[in-house]
Amino acid sequence: MSLWLTHPLFIPSLVVGVTILLWATSLLPEFITALLFFSVAMVAKIAPPDVIFGGFASSAFWLVFSGFVLGIAIRKTGLADRAARALSSRLTDSWPLMVASVVLLSYALAFVMPSNMGRIALLMPIVAAMAKRAGINDGTRAWYGLALAVGFGTFQLSATILPANVPNLVMSGAAEGSYGIHLNYLPYLLLHTPVLGWLKGAVLIGLICWLFPGQPHAPRDLTPPEPMSRDEKRLAWMLAVVLFLWVSESWHGVGPAWTGLVAAVITLLPRVGFINGEEFSSGVNIRTCIYVAGILGLAITVTQTGIGSAVGEALLQVMPLDADKPFTSFLALTGITTALNFIMTANGVPALYTTLAQSFSDATGFPLLSVIMIQVLGYSTPLLPYQASPIVVAMALGKVPARAGMLLCIALAAATYLILLPLDYLWFSVLGKL
Repeated sequence: MSLWLTHPLFIPSLVVGVTILLWATSLLPEFITALLFFSVAMVAKIAPPDVIFGGFASSAFWLVFSGFVLGIAIRKTGLADRAARALSSRLTDSWPLMVASVVLLSYALAFVMPSNMGRIALLMPIVAAMAKRAGINDGTRAWYGLALAVGFGTFQLSATILPANVPNLVMSGAAEGSYGIHLNYLPYLLLHTPVLGWLKGAVLIGLICWLFPGQPHAPRDLTPPEPMSRDEKRLAWMLAVVLFLWVSESWHGVGPAWTGLVAAVITLLPRVGFINGEEFSSGVNIRTCIYVAGILGLAITVTQTGIGSAVGEALLQVMPLDADKPFTSFLALTGITTALNFIMTANGVPALYTTLAQSFSDATGFPLLSVIMIQVLGYSTPLLPYQASPIVVAMALGKVPARAGMLLCIALAAATYLILLPLDYLWFSVLGKL
């Protein structure tokens, strides 16, 4: 025990462990836990300031910020209500249809828009307006279900599309940097979409309808919409340009976060933009921004201090990896990813897991590429909301309580591991990947 107390990783591990425990149990508001992590980590000097506060320099943080600003403008100009009017006239006949439409829209948008945060920022005000027109009020269980449909549909299902998810890009970069393996779009889509896209989407829709029941009604307002105002037209054109720049990132090299930030700044400019200082201060949720920065900073700290590597090596020693028991090995590799998700969150898991993939491949007899691909099921299925920052952002935008998010997380994870994991193993086997 005394040796462990003097180990250089003891204090960093204690700080990280307490932070994760507070987020998992919601004993403190999430942003206070993030501030507590920043302050204790700096006082204890567990890592340099640029590591601890690295979340503020992350593109994900600035996508969250710009998403709040653009969401305010979309609502204020009436563009959200106009889009909701077009959707609600066709998609609110029944609760399953409404939930399925939101989930499928979240998934479909991932094919053309590379940023989880950007998609959530775009969809949340539209879905909120659609819910209001269908008689679903804020703060009801039905509204929580729709907000969670945006968050879960955006993050979990987009894991099946290579460029649509930050963890996917981290995995792709780590695989290329460590082993010279270049992941291709269509083979990746074929491997993951049937189980983790289509079937998981169906399970998600069923769980939301069951856990968060609602009774939408057709909108009573049948009057034709008024012509688009000048501000609506200007904002629509700006969003079209932003969407084009997001889709064409590979051509111009400017990340979605910085495109979104430029759009947010334009939105705030006097006489040019769409919102004023008071609307900015009341609409931008600084609490959520701090929380997201804390999650990202924690993941960077875990990687830089060596905690992640130590945990990964320990898991390698204790997990039942056996070339003669392929299903057990498949289950164990998914379990390793799930365990790493607790300390590194989804964005950080692929960076560590992929570097250990060769050892996993030697122990299981699986091809190296297959070992790398197995982690997708694990990091795309968080057990708690804090493990996936896009879900956190969707919950904050929809004012969804932590208990509701945790309930859906646990329910979907249980269904995934009990039903979808064996099917995923069979699909890997059918494709000759194991």
